[in-house]
Amino acid sequence: MPENPQTGPLMAPAAQPPAVPPPQARPRIDRQGMAIVMICASAFIFAAQDGISRYLGAAYSPIFVIMLRYWFFAVFVVLLCARAPGGLSRAMRTKRPWTQAFRGVLLAAEVLVTVEAFVRLGLINTHAIFACYPLLISALSGPVLGEKVGWRRWAAVAAGFLGILIVLNPGSGALSANASLPLGGAVMFAVYGLLTRLVARDDPAMVSFFWTGIAGAIAITLVGIWYWEPIAPRDIPWLLLLCLCAAVAHFMLIKAYELAEASALQPFSYTQLVWVSIFGVTLFGETLAPNVAIGGAIVVGAGMFTWWRSRQRERAETG
Repeated sequence: MPENPQTGPLMAPAAQPPAVPPPQARPRIDRQGMAIVMICASAFIFAAQDGISRYLGAAYSPIFVIMLRYWFFAVFVVLLCARAPGGLSRAMRTKRPWTQAFRGVLLAAEVLVTVEAFVRLGLINTHAIFACYPLLISALSGPVLGEKVGWRRWAAVAAGFLGILIVLNPGSGALSANASLPLGGAVMFAVYGLLTRLVARDDPAMVSFFWTGIAGAIAITLVGIWYWEPIAPRDIPWLLLLCLCAAVAHFMLIKAYELAEASALQPFSYTQLVWVSIFGVTLFGETLAPNVAIGGAIVVGAGMFTWWRSRQRERAETG
C-alpha cells in the first residue's frame, strides 16, 4: 500500500508552530475582602462626618446644617440614580410610596436628633448609646416583620440594655435628660432599618435610595428654610467637606453591599465607634469614662451576638 506522500518517512516532518505559553489566569478578585475594606473606610468617613457635624452644629442651627447637607445628598442621589439601569423614571416607581416617603422623613429626623446629641453629649457618649440600634431591630423584627425572635436574641437584647444602663449610670446625673436624644435616634434608626427591609420585598435598593434622599431633603427643607443664617467664610470648607463625606461614604457603602452580603459586613461597621472615640478625645477634649467604655463594649458584644445568631439561622435555612 503506497504511503501518503504527505506523511511518508522520506518527507520532512511538518513544521510545528512555535509553542505559545498558555495565557496567564487573571488574578481572582477577593470581592469580600474589597467589601470589608470599603465598609471600614466608610465607617472612618462617617466618623469624620460626625465630628464635622458636631463642630458645625455647635456654631449654627443643626436644622440649617442638615438641610444644606441634604441638598447636596439629594443631588448626589439624582445623579447616581440617573446612571442606574432604567434611570430616574425607574428609581421613582415604587409599590409602597407612603412607606418609602415615611422612611426618608424618619431618617432626616434621626439625623437631626443625633447631631443635637453630638452637641449636647459629645461623640463618645452619643455613639455608646446609639450603638443599641441593632438590638432594637432584633426586638422589633417580630411585631414589624413577623420574624421569629428566639430566647437567645431576647437575652442579647436584655444584655445590650444592661450595657446602656451602665453607660447612663443612673443616679449620677451625668447624662440627665439629654440621654433621651441618642436613645430616641437609635429607635428611629431601628424603625428606619426595619422599614427598609420591608420595602425591599417589593422595591429594588436603588428605588429605596432615591426616596431616602429626596423625601428627606423635601422634609428638612420645609423646616430648615426658616433657620437660614449666614455662614462664616472659615466654615464654608467644613460645610463642603461635610457634604462630600456624606456622598463618598454612602457611595462606598453601596459598593460594599454590591460586593458582599450585608450580614457579612455588619461587624465591621462597629469600627466607627473606634474612630469616633479617637476623634472625640483628640479633637474635642472628650473623656472616655470607664462606665461608658464598659457599657459600650457590652452593647457592641450583644449586637455581635445577634449578628452571629442571624448568620447561624440563615445557614440552617439555606443548608
